[in-house]
Amino acid sequence: MSPIKDLNLFYEALNQEDTFSQGDTIAGTITFTLTKETKVKALTVKAKGDARVHWTHGTGDNSKSYNAHRRYLKLKEHVIAENEKATVLPKGDHHFKFRFTIPQGDMPSSFKGLHGKIVYMLEAKVSRSWRMPSTVQKELKFVSKSLSHHGQVMCPQSGSVDKKMSTFSEGQVQMSATVNTNICSPGDNVAVVAKIHNSSSKEMKPKFSLQQKIVYRANASTNISDQSLCKMVGETIAPNSEESVSCELTVPADVIPTLHHCEILTVDHYLKVYLDISFAVDPEVVFPLVIVRSGLAALQPGGAGGPADGAVGAPSYSDFPPPAFPTGPYLVPAGSAAYGYPAPDPTQYANISSGYNNQWPQQAAPYGFPTAASSSVQPQAPTAPPLFQQGHEPPPYMSPFSPSQDTQ
Repeated sequence: MSPIKDLNLFYEALNQEDTFSQGDTIAGTITFTLTKETKVKALTVKAKGDARVHWTHGTGDNSKSYNAHRRYLKLKEHVIAENEKATVLPKGDHHFKFRFTIPQGDMPSSFKGLHGKIVYMLEAKVSRSWRMPSTVQKELKFVSKSLSHHGQVMCPQSGSVDKKMSTFSEGQVQMSATVNTNICSPGDNVAVVAKIHNSSSKEMKPKFSLQQKIVYRANASTNISDQSLCKMVGETIAPNSEESVSCELTVPADVIPTLHHCEILTVDHYLKVYLDISFAVDPEVVFPLVIVRSGLAALQPGGAGGPADGAVGAPSYSDFPPPAFPTGPYLVPAGSAAYGYPAPDPTQYANISSGYNNQWPQQAAPYGFPTAASSSVQPQAPTAPPLFQQGHEPPPYMSPFSPSQDTQ
C-alpha cells in the first residue's frame, strides 16, 4: 500500500474567469501526506498543451481510423531533483511550491469538439524507486491573446467605410448585401442589409444564417462540421420586384471563438445571406467573420470601426492585453472548477513535523517565442441597420448603397 495519501495540486487563479494566457505565471502548491518515512526519488510538476484529433470512417473490416497530435506547450520543473540517492521525507504533511511562466507564442485556445480537443494540463508526479509513481492532474483553461494572420477576412481599401459588400447575379435574380463588421464577440449584433432584384416569375424569401465551420485534419484527410448557429427569415419577395431587407443577428453567448493557429484543427465563422427559391438552386453571398472573446473585438483591426488587417498576407494582430479583472490570487484546488479561495499565508506551507518548507523556485526559462506587435484602437463603426425579425413589419425599403462603398 502506498504511503502517499491525499496528493493534491493547487494553483492560484489570476482572474475570476480562471483563465491563463501567454506570458502569465502559473504559481501553486503540491500537497500530500506520508503515513511513514518515505524515500522519494523525484517530485516534478509539468504544464502541457496538446491538440488531438480522432475519427473513424466505415464499419467492421472496412473501418479506418484517423489520428493526429500536436504539442504547443511543455514546461517541467523538478521540485525535488532526481538523483542517485533518494530524498528521505518524514511522516506527516508536506507542502511544496512551484512557479513557471507560460512563454509567448502563437498557441491556440482550449477547445473541445466532436472529433478533437486542445487541452492544457498541470500534472504533479511523486516518483519512488521500484514503485509506480503517484500523479495528480488539473486542467487549465487557456485563452490565446493572438489571432493567426491566416484568416480569410477581407479588408476594404484604406479610407473606405467599415462595410463589407458581396454580390450575386445569375439569370433573373440579382442580390447584393453589406455587413457592418467582420470582427465581433459573443453577444454582439451583426447587422446585414440585402438588396434583391427579382425579375423572375417566382416568389422567394431572403434568409440570414450565422454559420460555424470546424475542420479536423489527420493523415492528409479532413472531417468537416458545418452548422448554423442562428437564423432569421425575411418577408417574401414577390415576382418582378425589387426589395431591400435588413436584419441583425446576435452572436450566441456560448459560441466557440475563431481558431486558426492549429495545424490539425480550425474553427471558422461566416455569415450567409441566401434566397430560398422553390425548385431552384438557392443563390447566396457569404461574409467571413472572426469571433474573438469579449473585450478584444474593439482592439482588433476591422472591429468596432477599424479596417480588417486579417487578410491573407497582411500583418497579424496578436498579443492583446487581457481584460481587467479584480486582483487575485484565487487559489484553485485540483479537481474543482471553484475559485475565490483566500490566498494562503506563506507560513502555512511549513511542514510542522519535519521542518520542510521550500521557497518559490526560479521561473522557468521561456522558449523564446517572439512577441507580436499589438494593435491600436480604431474609430467607432457606423450605426447598424435597423433590426428586422420574422413576424414584424419590415422597415421602409431604401437603398443603403452609395458609390463610395467598396465591393468585396
